[in-house]
Amino acid sequence: MGKRWVFDGHIAGIGTASGLRAVVGIWQESPLGPFADVMVQLSSGRRILLAPTQEAADFIAGTYSFEEVRVLDVAAVLTGQSLTVDAGPLAIRASIGGRALLGTLLRAVPRPVAVHTRWLTAVSPLVAAARTGTRSFGTAGNGRLEYYGVSDLHDFSSAVVNWHGEDAGTLSAVSPRVTFGFSSVPPRPSLARVRTTVVESLRSRRPLGPRQQGSLDERARLGGWWGH
Repeated sequence: MGKRWVFDGHIAGIGTASGLRAVVGIWQESPLGPFADVMVQLSSGRRILLAPTQEAADFIAGTYSFEEVRVLDVAAVLTGQSLTVDAGPLAIRASIGGRALLGTLLRAVPRPVAVHTRWLTAVSPLVAAARTGTRSFGTAGNGRLEYYGVSDLHDFSSAVVNWHGEDAGTLSAVSPRVTFGFSSVPPRPSLARVRTTVVESLRSRRPLGPRQQGSLDERARLGGWWGH
């Protein structure tokens, strides 16, 4: 394996009656420092990334797929009972309910095991069978490998979601599943304690021609290069 990036924090998956779905990443520890980002998929299927910095946008857009990327202020506050998100056109006020049954089962696995890449590779078929569209291991953008180590899960009991100042509708299942990458979030709106590990596959390392290398050098000089 090549270079790896580890993001430790939470992922919230929220669906609405209008068909807007949002996946919020709240990262307490990451190679980019603490930050939050939001992946939005509209009822039309259009995928939009809301990222707080160009560096974060470059890395995330190099790992997942979007039709649009916006760099803007993203504020996410997570407490024991609520999640508040303000990110440009998106505002979320969500209440966190009790621990899901799956969360109880996940907590039975020691966290060092639950987030280990070998364990996540082994259990990925079981995860896919148990949760439609959800996987713990797969191939991401730029030939990267990605691992989702979930160690706890709580359901959302309610949420108010606004998009461009309009109510997106009541809290609903994340359906159809989001298609930013190889895995969706669980269908039931929920908050997961997660460690995401992204690994550069050695097979993605290819010799670059002079023209390509020059372009990458320019990106590095401008501060937009994060090991893509």
